Amino acid sequence: MKVDKHTVRKLAHLSRLELREEDEDNMIKDLNEILTWVEQLNEVDTEGVEPLTNMSHEVNVFREDQVGEHLDHEKALKNAPKKDEDFFRVPKFLNQ
Repeated sequence: MKVDKHTVRKLAHLSRLELREEDEDNMIKDLNEILTWVEQLNEVDTEGVEPLTNMSHEVNVFREDQVGEHLDHEKALKNAPKKDEDFFRVPKFLNQ
């Protein structure tokens, strides 16, 4: 598979990236190198090799959930810079 300008623009759109026209050629080159490397991996004999789920042999240590002290509603809102009855007030950060 070869990457062209149309593919790069489509990938940028799907990834929600703003890609300048002057960067498109570098992106095409980089993506083609990545795909070439992946194609080389397909040539490797992986017969009998177990798939990896992690890159290390470390294991997570789980613990039981424990009920502890919790912050009641009144104390939680006590030092809030802005509050509205039972809720924290924060600046709007989404444009509609």
